[in-house]
Amino acid sequence: MQRAVLEQRLGFVATVTEDGQPNVSPKGTTTVWDDERLMFADVASPRTVANLAANPHVEVNVVDPILRKGFRFKGTATVHTGGDMFERGIRILRGRGSTLDRDRIRSIVVIDVTSAAPVISPVYDDGTPEEVIVRRWLDYYGDLYPR
Repeated sequence: MQRAVLEQRLGFVATVTEDGQPNVSPKGTTTVWDDERLMFADVASPRTVANLAANPHVEVNVVDPILRKGFRFKGTATVHTGGDMFERGIRILRGRGSTLDRDRIRSIVVIDVTSAAPVISPVYDDGTPEEVIVRRWLDYYGDLYPR
């Protein structure tokens, strides 16, 4: 699971607004904090952070768009706007190659993962081998973004 998060770097974070409406937002800084937590940097996430202030429950989906496999992580989030946790988050991002301007980071959101489960596309339900799925999506994206 950690490898998938570290490789993909993009997590889709689901929160709930105060009036109960779902909110899903992609976070390109999603990464592993430690064996039991994930994190992302709040760069332009005022709605997500406001939702978490009202209700800290969160789900993060990380899915490889080529393999069509990934994981869903459920847990509770804590927002850190300064102090040791904020600084550690910055160090983690830097250690993983982030060049994001520190002044753009409003907070570090740490998620205590309470459950994790695989996400596997139904494209596999008919027994299609993974290598066929991979080739199909590599061809598709190659056609969309020719070099």
